[in-house]
Amino acid sequence: MADRKIPTEEELIGYMTSLSNWGRWGADDQLGTLNLITPEKRAQAGRLIRDGVSVSCARPIIPEAAVPDVTSIPPLHYMINTGEVTPEKENGYASDFLGISFHGLTVTHLDSLCHQIWDGQMYNGRPAREVNVLERASSLSVDKVKDGVVTRGVLLDIAKLKGKDYLEPGEAVFTDDLEAAEEAQGVRVEEGDALCLRFGWYKRRLEQGPLGGGVRPGLHAQTLPWLHERGVSVLFADASQDVHPAPEYPNVAPPIHKVGIVYMGLWLIDAGNCEELVEVCERLGRWEFMFTVAPLVFKNATGSPINPVAIF
Repeated sequence: MADRKIPTEEELIGYMTSLSNWGRWGADDQLGTLNLITPEKRAQAGRLIRDGVSVSCARPIIPEAAVPDVTSIPPLHYMINTGEVTPEKENGYASDFLGISFHGLTVTHLDSLCHQIWDGQMYNGRPAREVNVLERASSLSVDKVKDGVVTRGVLLDIAKLKGKDYLEPGEAVFTDDLEAAEEAQGVRVEEGDALCLRFGWYKRRLEQGPLGGGVRPGLHAQTLPWLHERGVSVLFADASQDVHPAPEYPNVAPPIHKVGIVYMGLWLIDAGNCEELVEVCERLGRWEFMFTVAPLVFKNATGSPINPVAIF
């Protein structure tokens, strides 16, 4: 095990300065680390398509199964028109209503850069008041990603590295774990990549049911300088990024979300699903792929439910 220097809470707050991307891409920037996905990076991702295999990295949205999870409102699905009200041998149509409060541990979703606030500010120094009831998220909203995300994706199977089906509740992942997974899989995370992390947490949920209280495995705050140095553009996990609880940081919770979104401008995908993805990676012997994300172009929204897709 490498020597792990665990930052104090004071040092973690210092990351807000040392790892800040404020102004890096201009005073009006609202894309943050997505600026690292250049046309050349997209072209590189396209060249990874050799087998013509695609796989979803999203959890299914099942309203009945979401109730015990940590989310403000379970997904809603109401039928408006159905075939049962259409007389036999006559024409008709079916329609429904979908309502999704996606932030939380239930629905696979993309956090936009207005999702987190620190000291009254959001990414790039924008005031928190720009998210309000009247205008909703008037800046840093998810519709800024209307052209979608296409980049190289890299899956690191942390659960397999540790010889487990899934990490334990509250188990932290450190920089040396990430680098050990790279070495074991023969892959390296590069600037502009989408880093996909398998903790096995969705597998655990399927086998044992949801765990209350938001307790979960995840990245320790110690990994933040590594994420910044490597130039990760999108961080995807089958939990919700941060290890919880993190008692070392009572005033900066959750640290990956706070420092990552507010100061690095890092786009996070929470509550993902790596189970089918890891099967394809193992079968093909490849841990890199084209990674695509197409959020809803929902004006002035703080994020979006998504279906990330890996293409080999």
